[in-house]
Amino acid sequence: MTDEQQPLRGNSDPWKGDPNFMASLARGLEVLQAFTPQRRLMSVSQISQRTGIPRAAVRRCLYTLSKLGFVYAEDGKNFELRPRVLSLGHNWLGATPLASASQPVLRQLSQTLNESCSMAVLDGDDILYIARASASRIMTIDLHIGSRLPASTTSMGRVLLSGLASEPLNDFLARLTQLRYTSHTLVSSSALREELARVRQQGYAINDQELEIGLRSLAVPLCAPDGRIVAALNVGVHAGQVSADMLRQHHLPLLQEAAREISLLLR
Repeated sequence: MTDEQQPLRGNSDPWKGDPNFMASLARGLEVLQAFTPQRRLMSVSQISQRTGIPRAAVRRCLYTLSKLGFVYAEDGKNFELRPRVLSLGHNWLGATPLASASQPVLRQLSQTLNESCSMAVLDGDDILYIARASASRIMTIDLHIGSRLPASTTSMGRVLLSGLASEPLNDFLARLTQLRYTSHTLVSSSALREELARVRQQGYAINDQELEIGLRSLAVPLCAPDGRIVAALNVGVHAGQVSADMLRQHHLPLLQEAAREISLLLR
């Protein structure tokens, strides 16, 4: 079963019995989150399979979202997101000084390294891109602000996961179903736990073609004054052009300096 086929949530409902919880609103948000860059067009049946929500409920959600201008189906069967969904995240990004104030630092870093640099935060089991400066495109996935990738298989995700306390980290690893994206991907929870301990100790993470062949990335943490990791900063390079050793020796000091500069915004 691929990531796109797996339900977004399990069969158990942690909110069952909570009189203040609006199940219809939760279902509508799950329907919106079912769309991905790989699945831009989806039918009622596909969304039902992806979310675990009954088809009749999915149909009602889509009807409502369509009336509100968030989704559209040109053929009446296959739905896609409309630009209005950007309004859901735009206000949050606009109110986050870290994202906007860090953009000049990211651009300068990207120009210095002649590589794409990004910033992300942890959002559930994914990383959420909140700032990005692109120099070249080396991934088949078109990354931009608002993009999401699995935290377990990305350098920024591992930096962010390494900052979790024991209990939330154990919960994450217990529910993790790791996909093998390439032959280099770490798929066992025990191997990932060991890697996160290494990242925590050394203060950076290198992802060597685990998400996509040809992509090598380096990430460092952005820390609040109390030491909490609140975001991660990374650079992505072509594996055939930049070795892991070069990332450590040349790119890492520049990335760490940029992270220190951006971290001043958190004080």
